[in-house]
Amino acid sequence: MKIGIDGSRAFIKQRTGIEEYSYQVIKHLVDKLQNHEVVLYMRKDQEIDFALPENWRVRKINFVYLWTQMGLSLELLFHPVDVLFVLAHIVPLFHPKKTIVTIHGLEYEVIPRAYSAWARFYMRLSIKKSCQWAQKIISVSRNTKQDLINLYNVSEDKIQVIYEGYEEKDIASCRDEAVPRLYGDEPYLLFIGRLEERKNILGIVKAFEILKEKYAIPHKLVLAGKSGYGFSQIELAIGMSKYKDEIVQLGFVKDEDKFALIASADVFMFPTFYEGFGIPVLEAQSVGVPVVTSNTSSMPEVTGDSAILVDPREPEFIAERSYEIISNKDLRDDIIQKGYENIKRFSWEKCAVQIAEVLTGK
Repeated sequence: MKIGIDGSRAFIKQRTGIEEYSYQVIKHLVDKLQNHEVVLYMRKDQEIDFALPENWRVRKINFVYLWTQMGLSLELLFHPVDVLFVLAHIVPLFHPKKTIVTIHGLEYEVIPRAYSAWARFYMRLSIKKSCQWAQKIISVSRNTKQDLINLYNVSEDKIQVIYEGYEEKDIASCRDEAVPRLYGDEPYLLFIGRLEERKNILGIVKAFEILKEKYAIPHKLVLAGKSGYGFSQIELAIGMSKYKDEIVQLGFVKDEDKFALIASADVFMFPTFYEGFGIPVLEAQSVGVPVVTSNTSSMPEVTGDSAILVDPREPEFIAERSYEIISNKDLRDDIIQKGYENIKRFSWEKCAVQIAEVLTGK
């Protein structure tokens, strides 16, 4: 069997959620498709940083714009494969009958204000078509599966839920690394992700102001990630905050710094409005950091009782529960221990094994 894999999102230099999923899945599929010919499609300027076996080959597609709908489509038209796996939403116009696509979430439908009109139009059109064209849809959570059924009328039988994983790190080595050079010496609360409206950065900033004003915590707030839609409002709110000097924006944090940064935080704050899955939550739990996250979308499904769940629309409540973690050692230790237990449910290895079974029909 000849299997084609869309690797266009996997090998960019600054990976966030979907890109990290694509990278880790491909990396962990390498030894699971040994009896098949595999073609990995990439952009012309991308490079792989891990070894591929002899049954894998790379095909670089020389398109800058419309890479999927023109470049990949033409490649598949002239050099067809038996199975195509698309790791991020968009199925090309020309595709084999057996096409599998991963849908990560329908955020733009649930909270449309967090997206531009063009982004909503493009994603709605392309993802609806992807759902129609694909023989099988991999959903990263039961919540996303239910959204696909309710919002896009996708047949339940067509969707298989396969959870994402997280990158495992040695806790001791993470904590031993010198983090203060990144932000200063004070204790801190941490958010990692794209700085955009969907991630509720304004709510996090308001909760931090309440924590400073009402509870007089000594912490800083560290925001790590690239800017996204609605960032201008976030920047304005931070600039007008009474505590702006204690809010640190790091921009994108490299992998070699990320886990050290997480491991030294007192609280990982992730009360976003919508998540298809939420890899950063597992990353925080894996290095023993208590998590405050949303009681909406996939977060209750991913965390169970291993995190503090809050209404993302209520900064006062976010602040109150965050302070409980800071001030109550027993609660903190309990949440950390439950986090360690929770992450045992997830791994990239498990994820790749299940995906390989879908691709090969086993």
